[in-house]
Amino acid sequence: MSNAELSNRRDTAVARGVGMQTQVYAERALNSEVWDVEGNRYIDFAAGIAVVNTGHCHPKILDAVQKQAASFTHTCHQVMPYANYIRLAERLNEKVPGDFEKKTIFVTTGAEAVENAVKIARAATNRPAVIAFGGAFHGRTFMGMTLTGKVAPYKKGFGAMMPDVYHVPFPIDLHGTSTEDALGAITKLFKSDLDPERVAAIIIEPVQGEGGFYPAPAELMRGLRALCDEHGIIMVADEVQTGFARTGNLFAMDGYDVCADITTMAKGLAGGLPLAAVTGRADIMDAAAPGGLGGTYGGNPLGIAAANAVLDVIEEEDLCNRANELGSRLKQRLESIRERTPEIVDIRGPGFMIAAELNTADGSAPNPEMANAVRAEALSRGLVLLTCGVYGNVIRFLAPLTVQDDIFTEAMDILEASIDAVKGH
Repeated sequence: MSNAELSNRRDTAVARGVGMQTQVYAERALNSEVWDVEGNRYIDFAAGIAVVNTGHCHPKILDAVQKQAASFTHTCHQVMPYANYIRLAERLNEKVPGDFEKKTIFVTTGAEAVENAVKIARAATNRPAVIAFGGAFHGRTFMGMTLTGKVAPYKKGFGAMMPDVYHVPFPIDLHGTSTEDALGAITKLFKSDLDPERVAAIIIEPVQGEGGFYPAPAELMRGLRALCDEHGIIMVADEVQTGFARTGNLFAMDGYDVCADITTMAKGLAGGLPLAAVTGRADIMDAAAPGGLGGTYGGNPLGIAAANAVLDVIEEEDLCNRANELGSRLKQRLESIRERTPEIVDIRGPGFMIAAELNTADGSAPNPEMANAVRAEALSRGLVLLTCGVYGNVIRFLAPLTVQDDIFTEAMDILEASIDAVKGH
C-alpha cells in the first residue's frame, strides 16, 4: 500500500470538502514521530493541531484507556453515569482559572463546547447576542462558523449564518490594529448597532489559533472584563487550542490578571481521544434546565479516562515548564534564521505555541506563497508543519510538549535548511 494509492482511493470515497495539508498516510506514531504506510519517518510539529500535547501513544494514557475499555466503553452518562466523569469535572473545576465555585459539562468536540457555552450564556442572561473577534476560529458547526472571523474556507458556500452574532477587530499591532481600536469598536457597536443589554456573551481566544497565533494583549482582557462587568455580559474564553500546558500554563488565561466566566476546552484535554468540556461559574452553568445540556457521546468513558491521565502526565512531567523551555529555544533559533531572512517579520507566542509570520522581502504584503513553500519543503525533508492566519502567511509550531531534545534539534535543522532552500541560499 502506498500514499499515492490511498490518495486515489480517498478522492473516490471522501468528500472533497475535507481538506488535507499532506498526502502522507499515517501507519503508526510514538511521541513526536510518525511513520507513514510506506515506512517513511516524520517529525510531527503539528500534534494533530495541538491535540497530542503529551505525545503520541503516551504509555500512561494508553494504559488508562485500555483499563477503561476492559470495563466498559459506553453507557451514556445521562443514562448510567460513572465516577471518573465526576472526578474529571472536580479536577477541572479546581484547575480552570477563577476564584469562584465552578461546574463542568463534557461534550465531544471543541465546536460543541462553544455551542454549549453560548446556550448556557443565553440561558443565564436571557439575552440573545454574542460578540466575537475578526480572525477568530470557534468551530465548523453553524454557530461555531458564524462566530469564526474568517470566510474562506469556513463559511464560503454555506448560506446564511446564525443571527445576533457581531464581530469586532482583534488587536494586531503588526497589522495596525491596537487594543484601543478593538475596545473602541465594541463601544461604537454599542452606540450604533447593538444594545449592550441584549448581549449574552463576548467570546475570545486568549491566543488566536487559526487566525495566526496572535496573543490577546493584557489590556484587551482587562477591558473586556470591565465591559462584561458593566453590562452584565458573560465572558467566554475559548481555550480549545491554548489549553493543557501549550502556552506554558495549564490554561492561557492563567497568564492574565482577569478571569473568564466560562471556559471551553477540547483538543489537548484527552491526548487524542474526542473529548471537550465547558467549565464556568456554578450559578451560570446551572442556568440550563435538566435535560437542556448533554449528548449521547458527551463525556465518553474512554475520553474521560484519557483526560484524567493527561492531567497526571502534565503534572508529573512538568510540561508547563517544558513548554516554556522549548518555546524559548524555538524563538532563539527563529531569531537566528531571521537575521538573514527579512521575510520573517514577526516571531511570537507564549510557551510552545509559537508562530513566525512571513511577508514579502520589502515587508509590504503577506507572503502565503513562501509560508506554504517552506511547509512543503519541510515535509519533503521529514518535518510536518502547519500554516495559519487570515492571509495564510503564518507558520505555526505545535510539536508535542514531550518532544525529545535530539529530535527537537533535528527538527530545527530541517526547518532552517527548508527556509534556506526556499530562499535559494
